[in-house]
Amino acid sequence: MAFKSLEEEAHLSIQRTAALLEHTFEAALKPHRITATQYNVLRILRGAEPDGLCRNEIGQRLVRQVPDVTRLLDRLEDAKLISRQRGAQDRRYVTTRITKAGLKLLEDVDGQICAIHREQLGHLNEEQLRALVSLLEAVRRQP
Repeated sequence: MAFKSLEEEAHLSIQRTAALLEHTFEAALKPHRITATQYNVLRILRGAEPDGLCRNEIGQRLVRQVPDVTRLLDRLEDAKLISRQRGAQDRRYVTTRITKAGLKLLEDVDGQICAIHREQLGHLNEEQLRALVSLLEAVRRQP
């Protein structure tokens, strides 16, 4: 396959690799009835314990931006994986926290997710992994 430029080839290679990684990741989460984005929210909130975060802070930390963070949080709250509480002083401020059920779900999938990461990237040595991370960070920092 001929590419118009090296940049095009690199872009398509990143997309193909991301699709491959995401497919396995999504398949592992499917039995737990959550998406990769919902998993991302739960991990963000686990890291923010015990204080929790507001909707905007969660949205800013997501790996993949979504158009409606509120609806995403609604689904997680309906599943009892998160809870939301209005501020006492400012009723507009809503703090979102992960629930015990959300923590349990993460605990249940943590080992499987680590195994997937090892399977997909474990053949690279530490130097290669650090170089990969550095190159991908450089792409995201584009001038």
